[in-house]
Amino acid sequence: MALSAARCPSSSATSAAAADSLRSCGHLRPVPRRVFVGRVASASANRWKLRVTCKQDASSVPVPTAKETPSKAVENGGVSALPSQEYGHVVSPDPSDGEPTVSITVVGASGDLAKKKIFPALFALYYEDCLPKHFTIFGYARSKMTDAELRTMVSRTLTCRIDKRENCNEKMEQFLKRCFYHSGQYDLEENFAELDKKLKEHEAGRVSNRLFYLSIPPNIFIDVAKSASRSASSKNGWTRVIVEKPFGRDSESSAALTSGLKQYLDEDQIFRIDHYLGKELVENLSVLRFSNLIFEPLWSRQYIRNVQLIFSEDFGTEGRGGYFDHYGIIRDIMQNHLLQILALFAMETPVSLDAEDIRNEKVKVLRSMRPLQLEDVVIGQYKSHTKGGVTHPGYTDDKTVPKGSLTPTFAAAALFIDNPRWDGVPFLMKAGKALHTKGAEIRVQFRHVPGNLYKRSFGSDIDRATNELVIRVQPDEAIYLKINNKVPGLEMRLDRSNLNLLYSSRYSKEIPDAYERLLLDAIEGERRLFIRSDELNAAWELFTPLLKELEEKKIAPELYPYGSRGPVGAHYLAAKYNVRWGDLGASESV
Repeated sequence: MALSAARCPSSSATSAAAADSLRSCGHLRPVPRRVFVGRVASASANRWKLRVTCKQDASSVPVPTAKETPSKAVENGGVSALPSQEYGHVVSPDPSDGEPTVSITVVGASGDLAKKKIFPALFALYYEDCLPKHFTIFGYARSKMTDAELRTMVSRTLTCRIDKRENCNEKMEQFLKRCFYHSGQYDLEENFAELDKKLKEHEAGRVSNRLFYLSIPPNIFIDVAKSASRSASSKNGWTRVIVEKPFGRDSESSAALTSGLKQYLDEDQIFRIDHYLGKELVENLSVLRFSNLIFEPLWSRQYIRNVQLIFSEDFGTEGRGGYFDHYGIIRDIMQNHLLQILALFAMETPVSLDAEDIRNEKVKVLRSMRPLQLEDVVIGQYKSHTKGGVTHPGYTDDKTVPKGSLTPTFAAAALFIDNPRWDGVPFLMKAGKALHTKGAEIRVQFRHVPGNLYKRSFGSDIDRATNELVIRVQPDEAIYLKINNKVPGLEMRLDRSNLNLLYSSRYSKEIPDAYERLLLDAIEGERRLFIRSDELNAAWELFTPLLKELEEKKIAPELYPYGSRGPVGAHYLAAKYNVRWGDLGASESV
């Protein structure tokens, strides 16, 4: 049930005071630890849960934990307000109200990710009144740019909710007034010290919480972490850093990256983002399973025959092959996005909804997985294909891709979890570029009905009688269950029908972008949807031996036409485990 939006009175920046304020507004209720209630944030040591709406004051932003205050390179100290000389309209209201402020710095602000995803997500949160009362956004990059030029660049990508467009232009103007820019090198502490001075101007002596979003290549993560932690960390609030994938290329490089970051940051300050964990249907996985009695008893080897995790794009590298060729589809999609979904899907019931309890269960799944064997993997690479008079170039036709590259643009794999719940159940992953369609989905195929009285109605194709639960992550988010049903009439004729929940039909509210949810979680200190270091290590330990074997043996990928369903070898892999890919059947409408 949707929570009503209400603005609570301001309070001091303490957990207890925030709880009292929310309780007085009717937002604090004793909730059993396994009840799922909208957006849930962890409270203190007691068993209360805060039902947090987006219409909130800064007092509802969690205060820093002992581990977050301050970062390793900074000692406690006061923050003095500095006079503003550069800005004519610094947003710095009277600090006497005692509310903290949040400063969000987008490092790599001139890049595509920042322009297309991060700034629009921050505006969407502001539009929905989800950001704290006092906040400032800074762009940081090497490019020379003024505040006005940053605002012009950002304004081109801002949009308002389709279902809620009141005061859109006014909101945009207010948001852009809070956006500023500072140019500097990523490895120079003095440049971050200059940024620190500007941040203090806007923080105006308040308790300052700072979030750095590293929208930059991973090879400069450590330089930025060092400079930011030493010269631009908060001295009296929390400092958090969001890092984007890829988190290395293998176990060794990932461990080196983690070790480098931890020289300057605590684990609790590092938020490793995988935007697929912020997708609405992925976050709904645990709700679907743990809050519906009909699913949890079926969620095991006893009833489930196989699970399929499928990712497909209908376009190729399109001139961005230089980056992709360094990683390939296995590192880019399977080792992170699909494996994270698998861990959420297969985990045991956590002790609570707290981040550490959920991530503990995910790690157990990853550590229980059987080592990947080369014979359980198929790789492919798309080639040029002409269709309808249009010629699509092959992967190696991309001028940014090295000639003769063996980097896979498609991969399929069979994985197994060696634990009592999932022993013997194949988890089939498939990911590829330049395929016939675009989408991401989870398919759960149940076992055949033993002694089915109606098997004659299905002929020799017994798979037609298989029940299947489909969770379509994107596009056109939906959950549907395939069942067998009698066609109305005098004869006994069976039909395969869908019981479906199409989100666009059921819910009028537009689904938030994954980056909105994850940014809000980072501000609130909610870590459920971020990746812990031991989780990352377990994921790389699973895939690194396979990746090394593919590269050392120079395994040539199977070629498949641009716009096709992928290499034929993927069908043989599925047939090896008596499975048929669920997305290759007749067109499905829900």
